[in-house]
Amino acid sequence: MTFDFTKNDQEQLQRIVKRAAIEELLPGFGKREFTYKEDHSVITKADLAMQARLESELTEVWPNIAIVGEEMTDAEQQAVIDSGQAYWCIDPLDGTNNYAAGIPMFAVSVALIINGESVQGLIYDPTRDEMFTACKGEGAFLNEKKLDVVTSTRHAKRIIAEIELKRLPEELIMRLIKEQPYGSQRNSGSSAIDWCWAAAGRFDIYLHGGQKLWDYAAGHLIFSEVGGRSVSLDGESVFRGKLETRSVLASLDTTLFDDWYKWIGVPVC
Repeated sequence: MTFDFTKNDQEQLQRIVKRAAIEELLPGFGKREFTYKEDHSVITKADLAMQARLESELTEVWPNIAIVGEEMTDAEQQAVIDSGQAYWCIDPLDGTNNYAAGIPMFAVSVALIINGESVQGLIYDPTRDEMFTACKGEGAFLNEKKLDVVTSTRHAKRIIAEIELKRLPEELIMRLIKEQPYGSQRNSGSSAIDWCWAAAGRFDIYLHGGQKLWDYAAGHLIFSEVGGRSVSLDGESVFRGKLETRSVLASLDTTLFDDWYKWIGVPVC
């Protein structure tokens, strides 16, 4: 199917997400009120309130676009994807552990998927008032300022690596710990923010062992539109338009990406 998502549509989407995040997320930030889902991950009232609000407002404005949200059941999510219709892929609160603990590293992520392809991406960080956006083929933006392609290969001992260790293969974790092929290592606790900060050149290499579709649908597009290179650890594309968990190796710098690709020995899965 085709869908003409205009500049006015983009601006309206930004207004909807920003207003909802300010009103639904910020009031409960750091209040440590949470429960656990069946998979033992943390969930707050804000997760549910934000998803419900986005579902309502997006459907009201764009009634022909379906919704795939993190807080839906697997069966509900898969039914939308299998239908072949355009859909919003929503993570209403990425970084819930941070949010509940009062750590200002969380964001809202929204992607528009058409024919299995991410064509619009928006990630909003309300604590910094940073909105990252991208339209396929038109570049990526931070608060409406176009992000430039950054190539700044550093000496190995000066590399800042954003690495989520707990989901990586054990053998790779041990190699990283033993050899430490970087200057310093970080983990923000929010995949959405990781993608955006990688796109903005705030660190040099990104490595994550497993993200859900809503974790990477918008971020991968934003990062790719700045010219970033990425691959899953099985040697294939990170985004494939499916309801699947994907690993990530990514960098804006071509040389650095190639060096890490060889060092890890992709594919490793």
